[in-house]
Amino acid sequence: MVDDHPLEYGNFEGIIPDNYYGAGAVIIWDSGNYEPVQIDLDKKHVEFILHGTELKGAFVLTGFKGNNWLLIKRKDEFARYSYVTRPKLTNTTLKKLDEKRPPCNIHEL
Repeated sequence: MVDDHPLEYGNFEGIIPDNYYGAGAVIIWDSGNYEPVQIDLDKKHVEFILHGTELKGAFVLTGFKGNNWLLIKRKDEFARYSYVTRPKLTNTTLKKLDEKRPPCNIHEL
């Protein structure tokens, strides 16, 4: 669980300074749209389709005790038996991120 974040964070990439909540490099790893398929929060069951640049296809979120959730990839044309994420946080990216500031007052972080 994390605290809610302002909508302005949805496009933020940069470095949050040490000693502030969420300190470190922040990148947008994926973006896109989703289609809800079935939502039953009482049963902690959410099905949806992702149309992202990285993640695509049908997924299910299923809840367990407390606020623990498991993301499951459904078998479809986008499913792969092995999937390796591509690192996006390179030295070049870190240099570019270092020049950016968080979209809010740093004292509010």
